[in-house]
Amino acid sequence: MFQETLNRLDGLDDLEPPIVVCNNDHRFMVAEQLHELEIDKPTIILEPVGRDTAPALAIAALQAESEGSDPILLVLAADHVIPDLKAFHAAIKQAKQQAESGLLVTFGIVPTSPNTGYGYIQADEKNTISKVKAFVEKPNLETAENYVASGDYYWNSGMFMFKASTLIAELEHFQPDIMTTCRESLKNAEQDLDFIRLDEHIFKSCKGISIDYAVMEQTDKAVVVPLDAGWNDVGSWSSLWECAEQDSDNNVLQGDVMIDEVQHSYIHSEHRLVTVLGLDNIVVVETADAVMVAHKDSAQNVKEIVKRLTKDNRTEAENHRLCYRPWGYYDCIDNGERFQVKRITVNPGASLSLQMHHHRAEHWVVVKGAAEVICEDKIILLSENESTYIPVGHKHRLHNPGRVPLQIIEVQSGSYLGEDDIVRFDDDYHRN
Repeated sequence: MFQETLNRLDGLDDLEPPIVVCNNDHRFMVAEQLHELEIDKPTIILEPVGRDTAPALAIAALQAESEGSDPILLVLAADHVIPDLKAFHAAIKQAKQQAESGLLVTFGIVPTSPNTGYGYIQADEKNTISKVKAFVEKPNLETAENYVASGDYYWNSGMFMFKASTLIAELEHFQPDIMTTCRESLKNAEQDLDFIRLDEHIFKSCKGISIDYAVMEQTDKAVVVPLDAGWNDVGSWSSLWECAEQDSDNNVLQGDVMIDEVQHSYIHSEHRLVTVLGLDNIVVVETADAVMVAHKDSAQNVKEIVKRLTKDNRTEAENHRLCYRPWGYYDCIDNGERFQVKRITVNPGASLSLQMHHHRAEHWVVVKGAAEVICEDKIILLSENESTYIPVGHKHRLHNPGRVPLQIIEVQSGSYLGEDDIVRFDDDYHRN
């Protein structure tokens, strides 16, 4: 969906490389997906902690202003579905004219139902570009029905367009403390490979607030551009069911799935056969990490499960089987007492750090490609179906000298197998 967000801008004129604001855990995934799209020189800014949209947009505007004279920013979230690109592009062109005149533009979605899951925007005028009269929170059903019937309200999309200087000026006026903090955190940021790392200590002190509360509800420069393009904010599994192609029983089935007497359901399998019998209006999601089964009306309550996982110190709250790294990624295939098995993929030309472990030994078997292995003072070249052993305490490094991804199976054994048992001596990516 992140890639689709960027791809749906194809055909628009005068586009600069994107500024992406994300958290530290997503940095390599973002960089890899941008690389797959062959996007040159993107700016990736890493937030050490989440502080909602106002600080994130402040940082993006300050960075954009430093890179150009006074660019217009189109603000998009990575979890939207917009099938009608012609209508979307037309709305962007309308919004650009408003932004160039110094206004803060928000895109109002023409509502198709009295949805209680969205905030609403009240416009001064119907069915046209209009001054914003009010932003309102998610309503109850009766209120939402009145909003839709009146024709004065749009769904709040969370998409915006404005000059960098306009947003900065309004934030300076309404939220000077946020601007001071964001300026200092960006001024003291560190360049880490392709990433800009905001100063953690400074940014943590920033107030968390949405751009709606911080600026849009207070400014007299807010205008709304109507957008009728099949938009959907895919914020839950049930909304993903709504926007996906459904079969004759109104089911969305993805992966290895078999059902009998099932209707109005979303069933997603990534790794194994999933069977569902005699159930309606449910969501089933199977991944390498976990399996979730929920009624569609309760699917958003997954956040309560996450809270309980965190409270119980369950590793599932933080760790995933598939983990991206600057050199590639690894998948934890199996683990048990004193052992762990990983499938490691190393990009062509990439290398892991020169490192050692105090508590574990490693066995490496090449299953695809070629590997160059440093172990203490020896350099070993391995082809498919060849292997090597890294004893506890030995300095070692893995490198892919080839032109295709290298895949190895790693079997770790020892008294402690945590990722923090890594002592790095040299690293191409400047990690500690």
